[in-house]
Amino acid sequence: MDKYSFLNTAHTSFFADLYDKYLKNPDSVEPSWRAFFQGFDFGTETALDELDVESLMTAKAGENGVAQQMPESLQKEFQVIRLIDGYRSRGHLFTKTNPVRERRQYEPSLDLENFGLSQADLDTVFSAGEIIGIGANSLREIIEHLKRIYCDAIGVEYMYIRKPERVEWIQNWLNVNDNHPKFNAEHKRRILKKLNQAVSFESFLHTKYVGQKRFSLEGNESLIPALDAVVERAAELGVEQFVMGMAHRGRLNVLTNIFGKAAKDIFSEFDGKDYEQEIFDGDVKYHLGWTSERKTDNGNRIKMNIAPNPSHLETVGAVVEGITRAKQDAHFPDDFSKVLPIVVHGDAAIAGQGLVYEVVQMANLDGYKTNGTIHIVVNNQIGFTTNYLDARSSTYCTDVGKVTLCPVLHVNSDDAEAVVHASLFALEYRMRFNRDVFIDLLGYRKYGHNEGDEPRFTQPKLYKAIAKHQNPRDIYAERLLKEGVIEADFVKGLEEEYKASLEEELEDSRKEDKTEITPFMADEWKGFANVREWEMMERVDTTFDKKELTKIAKVLTELPSDKKFLRKVEKLVRDRKKMFFETDRLDWAMGELLAYGTLLQEGYAVRMSGQDVERGTFSHRHAVMKVEESEEEVMLLNHIGEKQAKFQIYNSLLSEYGVVGFDYGYAMASPNTLTIWEAQFGDFSNGAQIMIDQYISAAEDKWKLQNGLVMLLPHGYEGQGAEHSSARMERYLQLCARDNMYIADVSTPAQMFHILRRQMKVNFRKPLIVFTPKSLLRHPKAVSTVDELASGYFQEVIDDATANVDKVKTLVFCTGKFYYDLLAAKEEQGRDDVALVRVEQLFPLPSEKMKEVIAKYTKADDLVWAQEEPRNMGAWSHMMMHFSDSDKFRVASRRFYASPAAGSAVRSKMRHQQVIDYVFDKSKNNMSKPMPKPSKG
Repeated sequence: MDKYSFLNTAHTSFFADLYDKYLKNPDSVEPSWRAFFQGFDFGTETALDELDVESLMTAKAGENGVAQQMPESLQKEFQVIRLIDGYRSRGHLFTKTNPVRERRQYEPSLDLENFGLSQADLDTVFSAGEIIGIGANSLREIIEHLKRIYCDAIGVEYMYIRKPERVEWIQNWLNVNDNHPKFNAEHKRRILKKLNQAVSFESFLHTKYVGQKRFSLEGNESLIPALDAVVERAAELGVEQFVMGMAHRGRLNVLTNIFGKAAKDIFSEFDGKDYEQEIFDGDVKYHLGWTSERKTDNGNRIKMNIAPNPSHLETVGAVVEGITRAKQDAHFPDDFSKVLPIVVHGDAAIAGQGLVYEVVQMANLDGYKTNGTIHIVVNNQIGFTTNYLDARSSTYCTDVGKVTLCPVLHVNSDDAEAVVHASLFALEYRMRFNRDVFIDLLGYRKYGHNEGDEPRFTQPKLYKAIAKHQNPRDIYAERLLKEGVIEADFVKGLEEEYKASLEEELEDSRKEDKTEITPFMADEWKGFANVREWEMMERVDTTFDKKELTKIAKVLTELPSDKKFLRKVEKLVRDRKKMFFETDRLDWAMGELLAYGTLLQEGYAVRMSGQDVERGTFSHRHAVMKVEESEEEVMLLNHIGEKQAKFQIYNSLLSEYGVVGFDYGYAMASPNTLTIWEAQFGDFSNGAQIMIDQYISAAEDKWKLQNGLVMLLPHGYEGQGAEHSSARMERYLQLCARDNMYIADVSTPAQMFHILRRQMKVNFRKPLIVFTPKSLLRHPKAVSTVDELASGYFQEVIDDATANVDKVKTLVFCTGKFYYDLLAAKEEQGRDDVALVRVEQLFPLPSEKMKEVIAKYTKADDLVWAQEEPRNMGAWSHMMMHFSDSDKFRVASRRFYASPAAGSAVRSKMRHQQVIDYVFDKSKNNMSKPMPKPSKG
């Protein structure tokens, strides 16, 4: 008897189901069956390649690769399953998702002949129909259902997902009603109502504020009913807070019709009125954030947050993720799903901006995950004036989502029900699997980039089609009219009622002279004050009881006795114990860790992230220690006391822009957490320059938004080349104005201890930039006593405690690590006529204290500003702008250079020494000498 005779007798549905499982995940199928199916695939592919239909009848199967004649009926069954798999994998390429353009043609098509089938098979019944939920059915019906599921108004990409349970869930979801919604009449009228609000709001602004920029949603109005449906359904699923980020396109519409911002306030912003508050300058209306509480139809209350954003389109995505994680950590640590992030992208931006990739890569990392984000692309098919064919190389703008195997849904924005249906899929998927999902809402942009732009200059053909195109509301209204869901005058009544309410809001807004900006996330910021520069200069009590400090030190200097650590780690901890309890000479790491420990005991959480921060780039911190054999992580800072707050520290992905954005967002939502980002080397922060320029330095002035993010930037000239020397302090100092942030270059562990504690002990929050050391981490003189921590305070200026005032002729002001270089030279030369004064805080600049020091040294006739950086870098230009007596300084620095430092260690050392020599001998002024000319030849 033929060993494969069972193929003739077993029910074909059994083999169909097994083959379908094999196509989804070959490893899930028993090995002998897997070999059989591999043989079938091999035979089929060979036959199709050679156009040899007869060879389809033979498959290479079995353990020994034996060729076996397969029953024709079963062979056809498998071919139908391959057809189904083709629709699942490639159906999205053949959809009706583009409302205003004909889509590109793709090959190969999904024609029957490409799967070894023919027109003669159309009326044959196949068990494969069970796979798509319609039971055994004719091939004609199977294809019809496949087209409805995969090739109508929604295209779905998901077959690359490697988790069979997710793929199966998606397929089951799609098979219900052939991936078409089945909304009742009430739900349909609600969709129409939200569409009307979206359309009417834009047309109202268009007539009342002619030519003003509003970056309208027209062409993608179905975003509004989609968001509305997500909010309502999410509340039913237990979501309690939304955090949303989006650029300017459609933002005003979303603020009004989803977040409940009064149209009156938006009209006031359009009218360009001044602000009630004087402490900030405000921003354009489509950049502002908003917080509200929305009551859903089922009576659930849900907090709604839309983060403020700059014109740098995708920047807000990282901030949203940070805000979300902070809220999850603070309010729902056991159920992250209760806070839902939604990021709305533009098609050109999501494809073109590298930050999106950084944010996508954070999605499943311990320090950054938020249990899934819904990404919605408002796809205008154009970026400013650039056609999509010039804007990306990928097939879709959303292809970045495939990096982390996210499902992607492409939806025709003209089909409002399909858009809502896809949005609900995204929500359900996120809530079930805690993963990201992308929706590509394919529409158009009715006007140019802004309402004063002329799009026909660059896309005349496209805009000719758009001019004739109906808006999504009118398209949907006609559909509902045909279905008998609404009467003929239903939309007119909706429009008149909504526009009457807008007219009333407009009238109310014009009765007010000024605009009041509502603070973002005010509930998280109760008890915090807005302060001015002089208040930032007031001394803060950062002392800490010595007995309690000793208890913390004991915890930080004792490893668990039942675990084995590397000998170097054990020695490190012994050394820390010795420095606290015996020598009373605390190094930088000990001062820093004790600052965290004291804050944790006082109830302030601490979060730190950045590249290699757990150990520290220079192997100084070791906040996380690994058990040698198991690599179990031990964080002593989480064992200080039962009532302490939580210490979190995470080595980040190799990102600056995205991670700084995330941590800024975290600090924005958690003002009682000391949130720190540390650069691997200080100048690496320039990768996050947009965050620094648009948020860190300006957010309080633009958006009335405080933030206490701390940035630790290793800085110091030790001959390590251009990219490992300077944190480019001049750039931060140039951004300083009035009361926007703190900038410091501290020189002792005690100073680091107190400045970190000050950051949390004040009743306001400002970003803090600290230029931290590298060589000073182990410098024998960069140490502090226990009393200096327990009883001290942060000193903006540190005078020379060893100087004899009557002997000092040269008074030198400097910062940070350079002080120790100058101190070594002073001691070597025995110069008691020189005093070295450290300016530890560069902004707000302690000008009065500096003047007091100058007044003290009455016999000093030589005032020096000394810095290790080139003249056009470092703090000198800042001194000229902010210190009124700067014209009295003799400046000792490197020459003007384009690069921060020389690549040659020898050359760097020579230049460094020249600066030091000039500090102590004004005749050695290298700056006055002309740069040497290159030799001929």
